[in-house]
Amino acid sequence: MNSKFNFDFVGKKKLFFGISIAMICISILSTFIFGANLDIQFKGGTILTYIYDGEIDQAQFERDATDALGGIGVTSTVGEDFSTGRHNIQLSLISNEGLTSDKQFELTNTLTEKYSANSVELVESSDVSPSSGKEFFLKCLVAVLLSFIVLIIYIAIRFKNIGGWLAGICAVLALLHDCIIVYGTFIICGMSINANFMAVVLTILGYSINNTIVIYDRIRENEILFRKTKTHAEIVNLSINQSLTRSINTSITTIMAMLAVTVVAAIYGVTSIISFSLPMMIGMIAGAYSSVCFTCPLWLTLESKFIRKKTNTGKKAKA
Repeated sequence: MNSKFNFDFVGKKKLFFGISIAMICISILSTFIFGANLDIQFKGGTILTYIYDGEIDQAQFERDATDALGGIGVTSTVGEDFSTGRHNIQLSLISNEGLTSDKQFELTNTLTEKYSANSVELVESSDVSPSSGKEFFLKCLVAVLLSFIVLIIYIAIRFKNIGGWLAGICAVLALLHDCIIVYGTFIICGMSINANFMAVVLTILGYSINNTIVIYDRIRENEILFRKTKTHAEIVNLSINQSLTRSINTSITTIMAMLAVTVVAAIYGVTSIISFSLPMMIGMIAGAYSSVCFTCPLWLTLESKFIRKKTNTGKKAKA
C-alpha cells in the first residue's frame, strides 16, 4: 500500500513532544489560574425547575433569584418541557446543606410575583448529595483505569510481534494526554466539571485508541514486508503516512459534525449542549494529533531505548 503523504513524523518527534508537553502544562496550570468549577453533581446543593410562558431574560432571572436568596449565587439552564410544551428554567444552587423549605418558598413567591405575566411555576425541587457525586466520579475513574488495563493487555497480545506491552503503555499515555487537554478545555472555557466532562472523556478514549490501533496494525504489516529493506524508523514513518488519509477524513467528518452542533447550540443558547460538543471537538482534534504525532514516535523512542538496546546487549554477551 503506497502513501501519497511523505511527512517525516519520526524526524520531527521532538517538536511534537514539545507541543504535547506545552498543551499539558497549559491545561494543568489553568487550574491554578482560573480554578476548577465543580458542578452541583460533585459538590452538592439544590436544583429547582420552573416552567413559564412567553420569554424570560435568563441572566435577569438568575440575578433576581440571587437577590431573593440574599446574595447566594445560582446558575441556570433553559429548555423546554416536552410533556406540556412550556419553557423551563432550571436553577442550581451549590451548597452542602441544600436549600431549606422556607427559603424555597420565599424564592418561589418572589419569582412568581415578579414574573406573574409569564405564569412562573415551580414543578420540581431536588437536593443533590455531594457524596453521591463523589461516588459517581470514583466509578468513572475506576471505569477509565479498567479500560486502560484492558487496552494494554489487548494491545500486548495483538501486537506482540512489535513489542506489544510497550505499545500498549504508549497508547495509554496518549489517552492520558487527550484527557488532560479535554480537562484544560473545560477549565479555560469556564465550564463546570460535570457529567458532560466524564461523557466526553470516555468518548474520546474510544475515538483516540481506534486511530492508534489502525496505525499499529500498519506497522505490524510493514514490519513483515520491509524489515529487510527499511529501518525501523522508516517503517514507523511509512505506516503513519499510510494511515494519514483515513485519520484526516475521519477527524474532519466527526469534528465538522461537532462544530455544527456547537454552532446551533450557541445560536439557541443551549449551554448544556455546548459544554459537551465544544470539549468533544477539541478532544477529537487532540486524539487525532496524539495518534499520529505522539503515540508512535514515543513508542519508537522507548522501543529503541529499552527493547532493542536490551536485545543488542544480549547478542554482544553471547558473542
